[in-house]
Amino acid sequence: MRIPTDLKKLTKLFDKLGAPNPESWARSQIEEGFNQLHRFLFLREAWKGVVSESDETWIDAHIQASKKRPTAPYSGMGQALSRMLEKNVDPKDIIDLVRGAQVSTLFDICYLLDGVEFDEPELEELGWALAEVTTNEDDEFVFNGNVIDALHESVLSLDPTGREMRPRTHAAGTD
Repeated sequence: MRIPTDLKKLTKLFDKLGAPNPESWARSQIEEGFNQLHRFLFLREAWKGVVSESDETWIDAHIQASKKRPTAPYSGMGQALSRMLEKNVDPKDIIDLVRGAQVSTLFDICYLLDGVEFDEPELEELGWALAEVTTNEDDEFVFNGNVIDALHESVLSLDPTGREMRPRTHAAGTD
């Protein structure tokens, strides 16, 4: 796929992909030269791993899975959820807590993708980055020289609620 270089066409693509404020993403890519399409796509896909604040079904799914396999990896999550519900913790509070932890981890991983300064001097030349690649005719990845950096700066702007992980209103008069 060739990425459009025309503002209208790129804006239309961002809009089709579900970007909030698609013209802003497109304008930044065209005028400032940032890899906004790749940035948006990475973060859009990463956000799919964050529980939705309107979906409680995952809670029961984890509880049931932990009952079937109580020593399996992640079964402690279902067991903890079960105990929380037994203590009448509102499922919305559980969701808010889990979403917050998930997005905080996503932010930390995005920050880590910009590289790290190791304490050990022998590691000072090592690092990593998220890079833009294409595939060639042999279906091999080809690095085109573009690194997608500062992802953490865009994590909150893609919160599907539009609140950038600010608390939802639980009771009248609270924000």
